[in-house]
Amino acid sequence: MLSPIVVGFDGSPESRAAAEWAAREAQRRALPLHLVTAWIWRPVDVPSAQESEAQKQWAQQMLNEAREELVARYPQLPITVEQVAALATRALLERAEGAGMLVLGSRGHGAVTGFLLGSIGQHVLARANVPVVLVRADKTLATEAVEHTEAAAQEDGDVVVALQDRDEPAEELLRFAFTAAAARGATLRAVHAWSRPPVFAYNPAAVRMGDEDGGMEARVDRELSAALEPWQTRYPQVKVVRTVDLASAAEVVLQAARHAALVVVGRRTHRPALGMRIGPVTHGVIHHAAAPVAVVPHD
Repeated sequence: MLSPIVVGFDGSPESRAAAEWAAREAQRRALPLHLVTAWIWRPVDVPSAQESEAQKQWAQQMLNEAREELVARYPQLPITVEQVAALATRALLERAEGAGMLVLGSRGHGAVTGFLLGSIGQHVLARANVPVVLVRADKTLATEAVEHTEAAAQEDGDVVVALQDRDEPAEELLRFAFTAAAARGATLRAVHAWSRPPVFAYNPAAVRMGDEDGGMEARVDRELSAALEPWQTRYPQVKVVRTVDLASAAEVVLQAARHAALVVVGRRTHRPALGMRIGPVTHGVIHHAAAPVAVVPHD
C-alpha cells in the first residue's frame, strides 16, 4: 500500500495552497492524496447536539468541495477526505503515522479550529515522525485559476537542501531532497555554511594546513562533495551543485532559497523531551523563506 501525502485542511487560503501543492507533489510521485480536517468545540462552548451536527456537516461539505476542485484539475490522482472530531495537533500527528509526508499551510487559520495556528504548527513540527512541508499562500491571487497557474510557475526552481554536517549528513534529509529533485527533474543545490575553528586564531601550523590545496574553503567543498557522491550515484539523473560559504547558516540557506521551488531542512529527533525545538536554522528558514519548506526529522 502506497503511503499517502496528508494535508491539514481548514478551508483557509493557506490550507488551499497547501492542498494544491500536495496534489502536484502526489501526482509527481504517483502517491494518493488525503485531506484531513479536525474540528472540535472550544472548552468554553456548550454546544447543543444540533449545533455539533451542523458543524460536522459544514466541515464535510468544505472537504467535499475541496476534493471536487482538485479532482477537476488532477483527474488521475486518488484523493480521499476525512474529518476528525479531535484536537488538531493530535489529529495531524496520528494521520501522519505511515504517511509519506504531512503538508500544512504556514500562516493563518480558518473557520474550523484548525491546523494553521502558530502553536499547533510548532507542536506538529517538533513531534511529527515524517517530513512536514509548510506552504505559504502569500503570492496567490483571488481566483482559483490564477492560483493554480501561479503555483505551477513557482515549481521551476532548484530544490535547496541545507546541510549542517558535511562529514555525515543525515540520510533521511538527503533521501528526501534527492527524491524531490528527481520527481521534478530539478537541480539539487546542496548548501553548507562553515566557520573557521578557533584554533586558527593561535595555531600557525593549522593556518598553513588550511591554506594548502586551495585553502580551507576548498577543503570544505571537497568534504561536502565526498559526502554527496554516494547519493549522486543512486540518483544519476539529478544534477547537483554545491554552495559553500563562510557565513551564518540561515543567511546562506535563505539566499539560496530566493528562487527555489522547495527548501529542505532538518530537525534532530534525539533532543530531550523538554527541549523539543526545531533548531535555529530551521526556525529562521520556515519564517523567512517564500518557497515551500520541508522539515525532515532525522537522528
